[in-house]
Amino acid sequence: MPNWNTISISGYHIREAGSTAAQEAAFTLADGIEYVKAAIAAGMDVDKFAGRLSFFFNAHNDLLEEVAKFRAARRIWAKIMKEKFKAQNPKSMMLRFHTQTGGSTLTAQQPDNNIVRVTIQTLAAVLGGTQSLHTNSRDEALGLPTEEAVRIALRTQQIVAHESGVASTVDPLAGSYFVESLTDKMEEKVWEYLNKIEEMGGMVRAIENGYVQKEIQDAAFKYQREIEEVERIQVGVNKFTVEDETPQDILKVDPTLREVQIKKIAAVRENRNNEVVQKILADLKTAAADPKENLMPLIVEAAGEYASLGEISNVLREAFGEYEETVVL
Repeated sequence: MPNWNTISISGYHIREAGSTAAQEAAFTLADGIEYVKAAIAAGMDVDKFAGRLSFFFNAHNDLLEEVAKFRAARRIWAKIMKEKFKAQNPKSMMLRFHTQTGGSTLTAQQPDNNIVRVTIQTLAAVLGGTQSLHTNSRDEALGLPTEEAVRIALRTQQIVAHESGVASTVDPLAGSYFVESLTDKMEEKVWEYLNKIEEMGGMVRAIENGYVQKEIQDAAFKYQREIEEVERIQVGVNKFTVEDETPQDILKVDPTLREVQIKKIAAVRENRNNEVVQKILADLKTAAADPKENLMPLIVEAAGEYASLGEISNVLREAFGEYEETVVL
């Protein structure tokens, strides 16, 4: 069996869907709680696996709010692991996280402005203590990034890392009255959500009854309305606008690459041992019918024999069906 280094719990798409900073932190940590509960229920010792959990957060434009979000999340997770799950190893209480800058904050209008947005978000992530970082490119609201845009995004990270000095110390903003106060307020909001979710029976139940989706969609609606009514300024969109020319240098993907990829997949299927693949997929289907079975070894084995992601997913779709989101208005 492979030695997995980390298990990542993602809140990135929660924020991209329109959640607030507090909702992103709360719902992501609530997901983490469910992971820990499931592992313990399966008989695992919390200190044997908790140190391998990691999180995936978003970074948006309100620099100090984002820093407070990351700081609050670290404090809350440490408390949850120590008090709720009785972890003893300090590493089990650490909140390790990757950050990606906010794709939903990027604008098609005046795309060069996105370089500044990504720089602010990069600073927020570093000041908040991220372990790794992905910086979006300036043109991602228009299409896949060009090579030049990708290079600028990379240089943004490198300048912050090597020239700004903010990576030279841990928690650079600690002790600031405003940051500490904002962190306390953020922590309070996150705990409100976590306690409410716990009262509902946990994150799975909260998702099933549509609570999480409604909170996010309400926040997204409020944010968009503020932009449209110019209560919230978005530079180049609802203020400081210019008569935009047609964007130049947008990456155009060669459509013939689709045929190249189809041929590659066909070649893999022709050259693999299809008898073995079909047997593993059949075993996976049988195992999926038993709620006590661990499917991961079979999925890893199937991938090792060059079963495609689609083939594996089709087996699981047949066994479990497809998720249909609960819509709450």
